[in-house]
Amino acid sequence: MDNDSRSGTVEGGRPGTEVAAADHEGGTVTEAASTLERRAFLGKAAVGAAAAGVLAASCGGEQESAGAGGAPAVITNPNVRWRLASSYPRTVDAIFDTATRTAESMAAMTDGRFQMRVYEANELVPAFEVMDAVQQGTVQVGHSPSYYYTGKAPVLAFDTCVPFGLTSRQQHAWLYDAGGLELISEIFSDFNIIPLPAGNTGAQMGGWFRREINTPADLNGLKMRIPGLGAEVMDRLGVTVQNLAAQEIYPALERGAIDATEWVGPYDDEKLGFQNAARFYYYPGWWEPGPSTTFQVNRDAWDSLPSTYQEAFRVAVRSAAHGVETTYDSRNPAALRRLVDGGVQLRAFSPEIMEVSRVASQEILEERASADATYRRVYDHWSAFRTEAFEWFSRAEWAYASAAFGQNA
Repeated sequence: MDNDSRSGTVEGGRPGTEVAAADHEGGTVTEAASTLERRAFLGKAAVGAAAAGVLAASCGGEQESAGAGGAPAVITNPNVRWRLASSYPRTVDAIFDTATRTAESMAAMTDGRFQMRVYEANELVPAFEVMDAVQQGTVQVGHSPSYYYTGKAPVLAFDTCVPFGLTSRQQHAWLYDAGGLELISEIFSDFNIIPLPAGNTGAQMGGWFRREINTPADLNGLKMRIPGLGAEVMDRLGVTVQNLAAQEIYPALERGAIDATEWVGPYDDEKLGFQNAARFYYYPGWWEPGPSTTFQVNRDAWDSLPSTYQEAFRVAVRSAAHGVETTYDSRNPAALRRLVDGGVQLRAFSPEIMEVSRVASQEILEERASADATYRRVYDHWSAFRTEAFEWFSRAEWAYASAAFGQNA
């Protein structure tokens, strides 16, 4: 960057030793700051605090320090302009709004100095090319499920979820407390990306079918929209699979280009209109028992931020991510009731379909682990956690759910 002779320099986007003014576009620091003793950022603030609650502890604002010849010099934190590309349309607000809430929180916690413009799927980047855009630096942040990119590294599926895997609480625990995020971060480092968990939908529905599916044989020849490792399992069971972005699903289902689709659950599915193109609504979504979405941050852009902004971003993301499952848990029940009242027929996958799906899922995981040492390392760590988590959840959680939920079955 070009500065005049009166200004210091900024190394890697971090403040130099004197006041520096620079134009900032897309991830390099714009208005660089001098050396200062930064205030402690959100010392012991709770991760789930609302943006307004953490504003008072933010690092924004101007300070004074001695300049040349002892004259006071005004020092500010940098002005930053980032772009975020999402794989989701604004229509699915429970997920998409994680990005907008993060952007709003960052602006609030930095007195407007950090601005992040959020683009929905296909507005700036195609839904399935978000990770490429982040890796190449076209955008600083991507908002996407990592299992969209298993073609780059199959092990990325664990960052989202795998069939018959972890529930949302278990996935959260594995990532944040059991070391899962450290393993996933190593994978992303090969792509110059830092991953930050961006929320979980909770257990999903099994999707919409134009005809009933009673036995494994009924799956043979079915055309279904389904992503991730679940698609590989369905393929092994005879299903013709394809992945479609949210906006593309309904037209394909309506005109019969596909026979079935899955997305998330009643709240989103009703908005996307699937009930108008298929009658049978199956559960559970065994391929997505607790899927996480991810903010993928370009490492160079991240490294250009002062540490206070990095910490602010982490806190903003974690707070916004909490709202995803909260929104779904609040809005799915009423949406499901509206769908049923409108004539949708709920169906549970048969025990036979569940069993062949479970066996096929396990086979695929073991095959992948046998062929890839990195996959094996993550899989073994994840699998050991899953075994212990399932043992614990099979006690109090399962006993309560069986007794309480069964009353409404």
